[in-house]
Order: sequence, then structure tokens, then C-alpha cells
Amino acid sequence: MGCHLGRGLATPSPLDRFLVISKVHRPQPGRDPACAQAASGLHPDRAQARDWARRLKQFAKPSTRRSLFELFVTVVPLIAIWAVMALSLDYGYWIALLLSLPAAGLVVRLFMIQHDCGHHAFFKSRRANDLLGALIGVFTLTPHGYWRDAHAIHHATSGDLDNRGIGDIVVLTVREYQALPRWRRLAYRLYRNPLVFFGLGPAYVFVLKFRLPLDMLRRRWRLLPGILLTNLAIVAVIALVGFVVGYAEFAMIQVPITMIAASIGVWLFFVQHQFEATSWDKAEGWDFHRAAVAGSSHYELPAVLRWFTANIGVHHVHHLCSRIPNYRLQDCLKRVPELRRINRVTLLESFKCVPLTLWDEERRRLVSFGALARARRSARAESAPD
Repeated sequence: MGCHLGRGLATPSPLDRFLVISKVHRPQPGRDPACAQAASGLHPDRAQARDWARRLKQFAKPSTRRSLFELFVTVVPLIAIWAVMALSLDYGYWIALLLSLPAAGLVVRLFMIQHDCGHHAFFKSRRANDLLGALIGVFTLTPHGYWRDAHAIHHATSGDLDNRGIGDIVVLTVREYQALPRWRRLAYRLYRNPLVFFGLGPAYVFVLKFRLPLDMLRRRWRLLPGILLTNLAIVAVIALVGFVVGYAEFAMIQVPITMIAASIGVWLFFVQHQFEATSWDKAEGWDFHRAAVAGSSHYELPAVLRWFTANIGVHHVHHLCSRIPNYRLQDCLKRVPELRRINRVTLLESFKCVPLTLWDEERRRLVSFGALARARRSARAESAPD
């Protein structure tokens, strides 16, 4: 998967199994004047997006020396912090809990290196990328082959309303949500509840979902050996390290690291696509390059957080050209400075994205359940007789 992805990986969404929305209930994309004006200043046309992708290709060249350095400064501190956490248990568990925060940050960074390996962007050799990705997957609890394929589908279909459900967050349109029976609307609201989405959800995804015959795995059984091998390697690591430090002690150290890192990972993926001015289109109006820019955010984080997240906040550039290594994403903003202001979301602004749950095809904006309820009340008030 390089700087351009075709539609060959597109897969029918699992939503199709329970969303029965007739064509009568599916509105044609449209914009009110205010939204159209706002979007025109942020979202490029197809020609502009393609031109940016062409200009960014020069950065899609990994450096083996730089990649090994990035791996070294991630793995060595992680091992050192883990060892200090194990030693600190004799002096107070609170020390280990405090250290679990930087340790989780390093696990997130390690996952981002695996992410680059999945795009074959960390090393020049595809085999080297897959071998390192599979090894890292043991420590991130993420079977590399499964995740690589699911993430490729995400890149190939991001922002495509007719191809949702693999490697992405479930997003319903306003009309789809309104057409669901009450209990399914309740289920969707529960799914999008922050406590579930950023609390229980990450644990489910990284501990269970990657190992269950759901969505893609039911149609790609060739991925099963890699998943089983990863699971066996995880069990072996737990058995070995638990034997050395104690199994209860291992759980006291590793469980907080894993849970925090998983929640951070889900949060990052959420903000990268779930912001108000994102973009979704029907398949006939969807374009890969435009969707890459218009549907992905520039999550501008403080320098320390950029390091721990391996610059993944420069997500619109990453979607334009996925072969660019993480350590060159910031350089891309210097080469194409126009991209700095496209879909820029700061750390404080990102928390405002949490309530956004439904895609409004008419206004071309993500909206909240509260906004939908207010719109309904306003419509009833206007239609009520004087």
C-alpha cells in the first residue's frame, strides 16, 4: 500500500446486515450555505489533493539507520521503565502506577512503529517490515497480519459511506439512526458512550476482538495462523516474565500499561477522523485523495506528545501517502505548508469531538445526539399551530 490506494480492498460493511434503509430515506448529499462556505476553506478539490500527494512522494523513503534509531529510543526506555516498575513494587505500588503513564506512552509509540511496518514504510524491505511488525505485535497484543489488512481496508475506504465497517469506527448517518428501531438506537448510543468507547472498548478491541472470528477474519482465514502464533508468543512471554517477577506482580505492572495504552490508541484514532468538519460521501462521489485530506485531521499536539505518538497527528498527510515514515511527517508540513491549516485540531479542541456521533448528510457535519434532539424539538415547535 503506497501513496495511492485503489478500491480493490473495499469490503461490504457489516452494518448492511442490520441497517435496512430504503433509497427513499437516503438523502442526496447537500450543504446549507454556511457549511458550504466553511468547508470550501478547509477541504481541497480532487486536483489539489492529487497535487499534494505528488509533492509528498519524495518523503516516502525510509532510512534504515533512522528507523533503527527510532526503534532503539523506544524499546530501551520501555524495558528500563518496566524493570524499575518491577523493582518499585517493594517500596509502594503507587510508584509503579505513576511509571505506567510513560510506559504506556512508549507502548503507543511502539504500536506506531508497528503501524509504519504495516504500511511497509519503516524499512525498505517488505519482509523486514512484516517481521518487525509481527514481533512488535506480541507486545502490543495486535496480530500484525490481521491488523495490517484491516488497516489497509480503512485507508482504501476512509470517508466512503457505502464501504464502512472494517478497520474503522462505526458511524451512522442521521437518517440511518432515525430509521433504526428504538433498541438499536439505544445500542448505538451505548456504543458511543465515552465510558464504553474509551474505557471498555479499548480493552475489548486489543484483548478480545483481534482474536475472535468477527468481521474480516470470517472471510480471510489465511490470517488465522498468524493470529494463533501471536497468541502463543504472548502466552510464552507472560509465562517467562511471570516466572521471573511473579505472575501477580506481572499483572500489577502490565495491566495498567496495557489499558492506558489501548485507551490512548483508541482516542488517537477517534480524533483523527471523528471531528466536526470531517468528510463522508457516497461511493459515486467518493475520491481517495480528497477523502484522505478532507476526512482526516491535523491533530496538533505539544512536542512531547508528538514524540510519544510518533507524529501520527499529521494524519491527513499520512492518508495522502501512507508510505511516509512517521519521522518525516513533520517535514511534509514544511514542504506543503498549506496542509498546516487543513482540519487543524488542537489538544483542547479535540475534547469537543467526543459528543459528535452522527453524520448529517444535509449539513455535511458530524453532529451530536443532543443537537439532533434540539433540531427535532425546534421542528415540532415550528410545525405546531399558533
